[in-house]
Amino acid sequence: MNEANRPITSADIRAATERVRPHVVRTSLTVSAPMSERTRATVLIKAEHQQVTGSFKLRGALNKVLTLEPEERAAGIVTASSGNHGIATATAAAIDGTPCTVYLPSIASPTKVAAITKAGARVVTVDSTDTYEAEKHARAAAVASGATYVSPYNDLGVVAGQGSVGVEITQQMADTGRGPLDAVVVAVGGGGLISGVATWIKAHSPTTVVIGASPTNDQAMAASVAAGEITAPPAAETFSDGTSGAVEPGAITFDLCRRLVDDWILVDEPDIARAVANMVDDHHQLVEGSAGVALAAAESWATDHPGQSVATITCGSNVTSSALLAMLGAAQLS
Repeated sequence: MNEANRPITSADIRAATERVRPHVVRTSLTVSAPMSERTRATVLIKAEHQQVTGSFKLRGALNKVLTLEPEERAAGIVTASSGNHGIATATAAAIDGTPCTVYLPSIASPTKVAAITKAGARVVTVDSTDTYEAEKHARAAAVASGATYVSPYNDLGVVAGQGSVGVEITQQMADTGRGPLDAVVVAVGGGGLISGVATWIKAHSPTTVVIGASPTNDQAMAASVAAGEITAPPAAETFSDGTSGAVEPGAITFDLCRRLVDDWILVDEPDIARAVANMVDDHHQLVEGSAGVALAAAESWATDHPGQSVATITCGSNVTSSALLAMLGAAQLS
């Protein structure tokens, strides 16, 4: 079986967890007292916004880079990203001493662009607001140069690395003696994080419900799962730039999401903004819009399921001051 098409396993995720462990933070999983009080459920936050590079993405990119053969590393890597995956891949390449080029859509956050450049990667900006267009340019460049393309989500090694978040969640729940979670809520763009986490959770905590969360304005994976095939629904601007963009045809994450995600929640822009503002007020911590999607969806699910234990992953904190101000302003108006 082709490596790219074989099923991902718990063994893949366990090996990835050990591989990346020396380079990533075992982020906290803590009860949010304010969210729990509002919802009458037990809401826990897995604080990946405090991860190295400011998002969970380092886990997947690093696992991929560390599994490359020496000749592949010498030829370099190419990727595409709205920002966080680019930062992660550039950082992983720097750890491993591998040349790296990152293709970005024109809407990429200046803060994220600066972080990619600081990590030592070459940046190429594509004249499009769609991350998928940047992905197509990056893949073509990789083929032309002989470099390895590191997908933000459509790669077994990347998905396995993201699955290490799920490993930590089950370990941390066991460490505290709380027992299995009733639900885990994950923000979804291309589906790499939820595919890895759900693969592990379904194998090790089968009673836990896995919920995908996407902005109503840009819901490519949720719409694809609903349609039964990868589709590209109309998209509008969203505070959740980290989940924006179409799903690549043939993405391995589509089948994983269709098989492993139990339910989907779509989040409107005012609710994303309110969740980000609540994170500031409740915990005095900054998160980006994609984390706001997960927080808002978790609060919605928990409100509808009082008494349950619900964990959500705050996937990133790479937010500009202007984006933060816009979200705080929208939260005040909602």
